[in-house]
Amino acid sequence: MSVILGIIAYALPADAQQVTVRASIDSLQLLVGEQTKIHLEVSMDADRKLRLPVIKDTLVRGVEVLDIAKPDTQKLNDDKRWLIRQDYTVTSFDSALYYLPPLEVMVDDKEYRSESLALKVYSIPVDTLHPDQFFGPKTIVEVPLQWQDIDSMVYSLILMLLFGAGCVFLIVRLKNNKPIIKIIKIEPKLPPHQEAMKHIEEIKANKNMQREDPKLYYTELTDVIRTYIAERFGFNAMEMTSAEIIEQLLQVKDKDSLKDLKYLFETADLVKFAKHAPMMNENDMNLVNAVDFINETKIEEEPGTKKEPTEIKVEEKRSKQGRIALMCSIGVTGIAAAVCLYIAVRCIIDLFF
Repeated sequence: MSVILGIIAYALPADAQQVTVRASIDSLQLLVGEQTKIHLEVSMDADRKLRLPVIKDTLVRGVEVLDIAKPDTQKLNDDKRWLIRQDYTVTSFDSALYYLPPLEVMVDDKEYRSESLALKVYSIPVDTLHPDQFFGPKTIVEVPLQWQDIDSMVYSLILMLLFGAGCVFLIVRLKNNKPIIKIIKIEPKLPPHQEAMKHIEEIKANKNMQREDPKLYYTELTDVIRTYIAERFGFNAMEMTSAEIIEQLLQVKDKDSLKDLKYLFETADLVKFAKHAPMMNENDMNLVNAVDFINETKIEEEPGTKKEPTEIKVEEKRSKQGRIALMCSIGVTGIAAAVCLYIAVRCIIDLFF
């Protein structure tokens, strides 16, 4: 039980509230090395300024201060008064009777003191009549390792080996998984007259279309001519009427040379829009007219200027995605193995060092 020894140090004038400083100690008697606490209490008005004592490592020679607790403030009388408490943990390693001086506080730059305390420290009693009961220092006892001491290290090493093996396996897979490259040959585009003649030969070979579907026959034939004119002369013949095409061609060709082509377009318009049924010889004649127009207006390539096919190397998309997935997996397993190694090393250091 605490023994309260502090008393009121100073009293304010009668028209003012008192400042009370009290000090108490938990135990007046200690054995060497034991600890006790000194309690300091200050009661004062809430509007006044307090400065607690500054204590370093000793109260007096022989009495050491081990810890100084943070002050605890309690508000009283509707916050008009404050009660401030502070605890000091002390000990001593020399047997003696110690005089503990009053603890000094400052309130509004005025000094107030608690009453002094006393502390009696006793040495540990020794039975000198029975020296056989004195025992020297014990030898170091080696404590056997238990599973809970090494389980984290073992699990970490096992995981490290598994992740490391997985990382090596993925690296080998990545080296062996070479990207799949496809070589695509792009044939050079045929000149306009050759492309047109190629389609005309296909139309010519389809005899049934000439007899059974003249509308389709003339549609395909005029489309070939329109495409050729657009590429050869540089204007959009596919979006122009037959008359507009002839009018545009008259700027570069004379009227007589376009007579057969004009007849071809007129026959085609009759077949497509007026349900005209041409004779077989008329169809053949218009096919010949188309061939003649192409041969008369074509631009021959110079010898030795034939373009070679272009080769393009393309990496297969699935192969690329697979390599990216392998590289990500290598990164993840590598980091996991490194983390497990770190944990295992830390366990070894904590266990043996």
